[in-house]
Amino acid sequence: METRKKPNTCTFPIFDISSMALLLFLSGPAASAVGPATGFKPADDILIDCGSKSSSKTPDGRVFNSDQDTVQYIEAKDDIQVSAPPSDKVASPIYLTARIFREEAIYKFHLTRPGWHWVRLHFLALANDKFDLQQATFSVLTEKYVLLHNFKITNNKNDSQAVLQKEYLVNITDAQFSLRFRPMKSSAAFINAIEIVSAPDELISESGTALFPVKGFSGLSDYAYQSVYRVNVGGPLIVPQNDTLGRTWIPDKEFLKDENLAKDVKTTPSAIKYPPGVTPLIAPQTVYATAAEMADSHTIAPNFNVSWNFPSNPAFNYLIRLHFCDIVSKSLNDLYFNVYINGKTAISGLDLSTVAGDLAAPYYKDIVVNETLMTPELLVQISPMGEDTGTPNAILNGVEILKMSNSVNSLDGEFGVDGRTTGMGKHGMVATAGFVMMFGAFVGLGAMVYKWKKRPQDWQKRNSFSSWLLPIHAGDSTFMTSKGELQDATQNFEASQIIGVGGFGNVYIATLDDGTKVAVKRGNPQSEQGITEFETEIQMLSKLRHRHLVSLIGYCDENSEMILVYEFMSNGPFRDHLYGKNLAPLTWKQRLEICIGSARGLHYLHTGTAQGIIHRDVKSTNILLDDALVAKVADFGLSKDVEFGQNHVSTAVKGSFGYLDPEYFRRQQLTDNYQENRLT
Repeated sequence: METRKKPNTCTFPIFDISSMALLLFLSGPAASAVGPATGFKPADDILIDCGSKSSSKTPDGRVFNSDQDTVQYIEAKDDIQVSAPPSDKVASPIYLTARIFREEAIYKFHLTRPGWHWVRLHFLALANDKFDLQQATFSVLTEKYVLLHNFKITNNKNDSQAVLQKEYLVNITDAQFSLRFRPMKSSAAFINAIEIVSAPDELISESGTALFPVKGFSGLSDYAYQSVYRVNVGGPLIVPQNDTLGRTWIPDKEFLKDENLAKDVKTTPSAIKYPPGVTPLIAPQTVYATAAEMADSHTIAPNFNVSWNFPSNPAFNYLIRLHFCDIVSKSLNDLYFNVYINGKTAISGLDLSTVAGDLAAPYYKDIVVNETLMTPELLVQISPMGEDTGTPNAILNGVEILKMSNSVNSLDGEFGVDGRTTGMGKHGMVATAGFVMMFGAFVGLGAMVYKWKKRPQDWQKRNSFSSWLLPIHAGDSTFMTSKGELQDATQNFEASQIIGVGGFGNVYIATLDDGTKVAVKRGNPQSEQGITEFETEIQMLSKLRHRHLVSLIGYCDENSEMILVYEFMSNGPFRDHLYGKNLAPLTWKQRLEICIGSARGLHYLHTGTAQGIIHRDVKSTNILLDDALVAKVADFGLSKDVEFGQNHVSTAVKGSFGYLDPEYFRRQQLTDNYQENRLT
């Protein structure tokens, strides 16, 4: 038994912040560590200029305390401090001093408030007479996480004047937090500056969406993260004083695969209005006020991808945060587009004005990419839906890419703090995955054979239907579920849970174990609609996904039961809003949007698959409305695959009297001119 759960969304080239972005940040005008008008003040704001004998003020206005002022934090057997004279090549004084450790040293911090914290480590291999810091090899660990393993600054930059910042986001659960600098044998560790700064709880939610297969991903607060890329798509560099949390956002041009396919667009930041549930702490208005859209291809129906490549480490999972804000549309519901990550569908048919509630309203999506889907380059793409749905365009406003800690709580390498190892490289993981898939295939085949032998024979020749062999839609799955769970969810099919009655049987409202509300349609053995309609409904909806079609979440085919589980449509049938239910009248705009949405769903049925599909029972009862009054076509039990390339399609008349076209009823033939969107 399974059900599909409802999805619940720095160092810059791969291991380090780009020097250009960091130097621009450090040489910018004075600003506080927290952006303007955010209302967020970090409970902990510990800034240490390591190796310095006096406090230092950075160009952005922050004050880093000296070693003497922070002596209570450190436990070290050696006390090697080095410094360098001011240089035009080094913009900030925190890189003019460093502390060197020949043996393990520990910084211990008492935090005012546990929770999410930025941990930023600053490095510059200063020339000195104590140790060649370009040869220093060391690890940096917390009590739980490995931040750096056998790290050597020349692995990333072969420039003695190259500054390097490593940025991490760690959920610290205790009041005590430690950083250990552990040099390799006969080597040394060093550090120029340390930041331990509180981050808002809203920055990382508990859940996101897995890329493939598409499903909810929970427990994001159980991981530590390394910031790898923070990109302002279509816009300029954003320095800390213009960010709500003192972050740096770099332009996207170096990552664009083909700049000729993208066009930068912008609006005034004051035009950006945050909807309920989205805080400016996620990203400032300046990120959402710029975007890249599809360039003009001088064609009627442009159909291409705008692509960004980000060099990555394929041995880790990544959290991808995509930022969107519709600053290009002139009206609601005119922009529908798809988003892909590494060739997989990340978001299908994104309608920003619906999910954000308005134009120029920010929206973001967190997507977890499993390491098995990673390559040395992470590819993000946007493209139009390819359907007749609004203006063919696609946009992206911002991208954040965060590396996630692995199974042994490491962000660098395969070894954990306690010496545990992941135990396998990439090839080992692929081999293991292959074994698991092969084993699963044998188990599944055995289950199929067993179930075939045990299949019911009693109700309307049910042996003609093998539900576990139905086609599965790529990226979304329809699963079998058990009657027992559905009995619990519907309070044993209690009459008070009935929200509708149709030709197939009663429809119940139910709540699944994960809290998802669903509509449960239970077949009536005395109904004229039986196994054929049940079959058709599952076969159709298992291969269809569209924002204007009701989604099938699961089904039950056991113990002589035929039960279908759908997404819950809180505003019920369109018919109820037109007459008979004493509901508040719909505005003409709402009625028009419902009609347009229904037409888009039908158009997708006719043109969106290899063979066209005719519904054959379109009526106001079978147009359902969700909580935002978005229309979705429902009830596919009478649907039929057709090929409209012929002069006509002969078909038995199906549907409800009063909604049938007279010529179709008389001739029993459908042509391109008499598809159902013209029959109703």
